[in-house]
Amino acid sequence: MNDDMVDVPAGPVTLSDRRTQRSWAVEVASFRMSAFPVTQEWYAQVTGERPSTARGELLPVEGVSWWDAIRFCNALSRREGLTPAYAVRPGAETAGWDTTADGYRLPTEAEWEHACRAGGTGPRYGPLDEIAWYRGNADDRVHPVGGKQPNAWGLYDMLGNVWDWCWDIYDPEVYGTYRVLRGGGWSDEHWSCRASVRRRSHPTFRIDDVGFRVARSTPA
Repeated sequence: MNDDMVDVPAGPVTLSDRRTQRSWAVEVASFRMSAFPVTQEWYAQVTGERPSTARGELLPVEGVSWWDAIRFCNALSRREGLTPAYAVRPGAETAGWDTTADGYRLPTEAEWEHACRAGGTGPRYGPLDEIAWYRGNADDRVHPVGGKQPNAWGLYDMLGNVWDWCWDIYDPEVYGTYRVLRGGGWSDEHWSCRASVRRRSHPTFRIDDVGFRVARSTPA
């Protein structure tokens, strides 16, 4: 389960932001994405750390910052003999992304939404109670990954359970270095668990309903 990766085909996606009433189209290249959010077991195997508030090997890791997530990506790449995607400099406000690297990375938010929709056009890839843990059914706690139905491309927990960190800066003119979060979490109302919903947070932020999943670029 830890290293299950799904091939995501290329395709167009249109992103939107309710705050600014803006929408923009992106052409997404094919890539690979982890079928499940990174679990506590996988995170501990790679980093030796267990930062989560709730404890369970198959629970998604949470309580991790954006910086923690990209360091995990680099550590996993080195462990598998791949080229790390990120240049992380002490004291820097952001990291450099080598887009030619074959290592693990965070998805862009366009990749994330394209993967979440799995070829569909609706706000969700199925009835919410069947695909996601959210405030209406989660009993106020995080749940093991893979407990709900996947989308058409075999990706689990794209909505609900924990939010996913993405690579992108949310709106640099207004929010500086804040990064994008996608997908909704176990404590969110149903309206937050939709493919188009964007949330933002500072890259050092850690909380018990935010985790991440990993991606890899497909060789040209």
